[in-house]
Amino acid sequence: MIKRIVPVCFLVVTSVFLSLWGANALVEKSSRDNIYHSTENIPYNKVGLLLGTGKILRNGRINFYYKYRIEAAVALYKAGKVEYILVSGDNSRKDYDEPTSIKDDLIQKGIPAQKIILDYAGFRTLDSAVRCKAIFGQEKITVISQQFHNERAIYIAKHNDIEAIGFNAKDVGQRFGFKTMVRERFARVKMILDLLIGKQPKFLGEKIIIE
Repeated sequence: MIKRIVPVCFLVVTSVFLSLWGANALVEKSSRDNIYHSTENIPYNKVGLLLGTGKILRNGRINFYYKYRIEAAVALYKAGKVEYILVSGDNSRKDYDEPTSIKDDLIQKGIPAQKIILDYAGFRTLDSAVRCKAIFGQEKITVISQQFHNERAIYIAKHNDIEAIGFNAKDVGQRFGFKTMVRERFARVKMILDLLIGKQPKFLGEKIIIE
């Protein structure tokens, strides 16, 4: 029995490793030339797609991923590299509203309210990217998030014939970001599987025109 189990376990572990490695390499290669760290050399796009996340962690502290994405969006707008900010996040419950929270903080930092558009159905990165084109009519976007997140969003966008570049928000240190990076590796494998089977956003709905 043991002689049979060991090869099977080895095969499973090897398959998982190759899947994680392959998905990660594919995503990084696909987005390599579309990632920017500075507002000086990033091209202009009318719309910046700001990917949402929760503001407050379970321990009551500020989520630095949230904080740094806000700062990146403000910097990009004030540099004249985007005209509108499309905030895409989760509003699946009445007591949880990522887009409105982000909008309020953007306004506090000087972004005009009329330049902020909210997508309340950005439950996943795939939903945010696909809805950006299907609902908001954008075929060229600047994704705003941390680099690892931008890379995955750009891959999804390209798969859906969206011309996307990414503006990297400041990353969170290894002490706080290790679990996120481990989760990201598995998220990339799941993303590729979702794209292969043609996974669609949870909600679509009527089109919203960004003038």
